[in-house]
Amino acid sequence: MKRLIPLVLAAVASLVTPAAAQSPVVVELFTSQGCSSCPPADKLMHELAKRDDVIALALHVDYWDYIGWKDEFADPAYAERQRGYAIAAGRRSVYTPQMIINGQADIVGARPMELSKVISDHSDKMTPITLAVTRSGDQVNITAQSAEPSGPLVVQMLRYTPERTSRITRGENAGHTITYANVTEGWKILQQWDGVTDLAIKADAPGDKPLVVMVQKGVDGPILAAAQIK
Repeated sequence: MKRLIPLVLAAVASLVTPAAAQSPVVVELFTSQGCSSCPPADKLMHELAKRDDVIALALHVDYWDYIGWKDEFADPAYAERQRGYAIAAGRRSVYTPQMIINGQADIVGARPMELSKVISDHSDKMTPITLAVTRSGDQVNITAQSAEPSGPLVVQMLRYTPERTSRITRGENAGHTITYANVTEGWKILQQWDGVTDLAIKADAPGDKPLVVMVQKGVDGPILAAAQIK
């Protein structure tokens, strides 16, 4: 009978200790309406947006506005986010179109085969973070646990519009009408998290636009977990 005690204790521990989990792969596309190389990558985002295992986010940057067309969806904060990724990776410059996968790998332009492989590689990785997000009226409830010390972490939330269309009259894409997928807006940091204690927070999210919650190592490190409500 004594030999069974360790087995029983181990079984009980497995019920209360968070296990490693899988999480959708986050693909951030840094794009611009003023970039003639971006439309193929913008088009690819429509396909990514249909996948349940991927969270596709279009982040429009403003640093090409000076060449003749001001991007209607651009936010300077997204250019800063891209620069943060560049610094973390030791790159000296930023560019469009660029895809960042799970805050780690980067792909230049629209390369479906390369992107598919990188997404597959990240899909196979387990994360120590278990993240759950539910909506209750104009609020979201966010809970998370970690199977191992993972902090310090940043909990972020954003909204997006599934499709937005723009008729571009000047700049490199003049004369084109382009429909963009998952145009991101309202990105904000909700809380720092030590990755040790259980996380349970609420956040305001009025309206019915889709939302995404991410747990990331800093604002430009690996994304360890993400969840969305469409």
